Amino acid sequence: MSVMNESFAAKFPPGPPPNLIRALFGAMQQNPLDYFSAMAQKYGDVSGMRIGNFRSLFVNHPDLIEDVLVNNARKFHKGRILQANKYLFGEGLLTSEGDFWLRQRRLSQPAFHRTRINAYAATMAEYTEQLVSTWQDGEERDIHEEMMQLALRIVGKTLFDADVTQDAKEVGETLDLLLRMAANFGRTVLVPLWVPTPRNLRAKLGVHRLEKVIYRIISARRASGRDTGDLLSILLQVRDEDGTRMSDRQLRDETITLFLAGHETTANTLSWSWWLLAQNPAVEKKFHEELDGVLGGRIPTVEDLPKLNYLNHVLTESLRLYPTAWGMARLAAEEHEIAGYPVHPGYGVAFAQWVVHRDPRWYDAPLEFRPERWENGLAKRLPRFAYFPFGGGPRQCIGNTFALMEASVVLATIGQKFRFRLVPGHKVTPLASITLRPKDGIQVKLETRK
Repeated sequence: MSVMNESFAAKFPPGPPPNLIRALFGAMQQNPLDYFSAMAQKYGDVSGMRIGNFRSLFVNHPDLIEDVLVNNARKFHKGRILQANKYLFGEGLLTSEGDFWLRQRRLSQPAFHRTRINAYAATMAEYTEQLVSTWQDGEERDIHEEMMQLALRIVGKTLFDADVTQDAKEVGETLDLLLRMAANFGRTVLVPLWVPTPRNLRAKLGVHRLEKVIYRIISARRASGRDTGDLLSILLQVRDEDGTRMSDRQLRDETITLFLAGHETTANTLSWSWWLLAQNPAVEKKFHEELDGVLGGRIPTVEDLPKLNYLNHVLTESLRLYPTAWGMARLAAEEHEIAGYPVHPGYGVAFAQWVVHRDPRWYDAPLEFRPERWENGLAKRLPRFAYFPFGGGPRQCIGNTFALMEASVVLATIGQKFRFRLVPGHKVTPLASITLRPKDGIQVKLETRK
């Protein structure tokens, strides 16, 4: 896979033949993870995709990815999949563009300052302890569902000072529905929401359910007049240049984006981490030994986290193999060039962390779960975008530090008390939607650590 394409005269890179039906119903739709992996193997660092009159470049070299996400970020907007999901995210941080996005990002940033995030650690540990207290040795549970409900409660309390325990099940089921639907990329892009298909009607109903929760939280906070210093307090106090406050719709867009993304990403990371640990006894043993040595059975604090080196390597390796953001896309707003190929306005540019993170040029035995690979400074030797689970550039995930700390606290708290054994016969399959989640959950048997 060579980064330099010798045929600079070519106007569009090589790739599969254009076929609208195949794009909607074929291999790219049925298993995008395998599809893009095969594209990288067959066509190299830059390949071309044509779906109808839409053209997109698929890019796999870290230097070329950095060129788009960092060096020329202003030339690109978010991709068509996220734009098509604005019915869910509105004009929130995930989907908005330009000066409006920059303003919203600056307003939200203080809620994710490291000092404030560190203060959330106690809440994260407390809520995890509450969950674990309901578990019994020998029980079977869907660990993905457990992590989703836990992460939802944590994000509700820390960012919005709201108890969403009563909503956790409904929100989880609704999000599961919406993400399964969003996994159908072709239909998401090509069938507008206003077309009254059964799929679109289900999507609208799901969004309405989520909005009820969000608007209830906003209304309760407005009525109380409390300023708790959390994200919602910050957004409620903001005034535009003309002195007006954010409308409920603006608040809804920012809140629903962070409410959903803030727990979905962490829950998936935790779920894949538990799944990988359960399949690798030697790694799991070393993970437990570190917890016992550093914590000795007590609840972890933020001061403990830098001492849990092996836990950090487990998380890093889990995010390498199963990045919750498995792929990204941008839409060209200006003329550009990638490896000699012109990129015209309206062209798409796609990258897949799933593919780059498993590239043997950067990782030995790339399909193996080896937390030890990170012990001797590998991260510093890698090209910058050989590992980018949270994206990069100015649009990098605002909550990456929040997500990593939460995942660390939850792993350390649960790992001291339980190990998980996979239920035989239950197949775990990644679902590549907006995020990478286990399609049918992860069934485990709880085993109390003696």
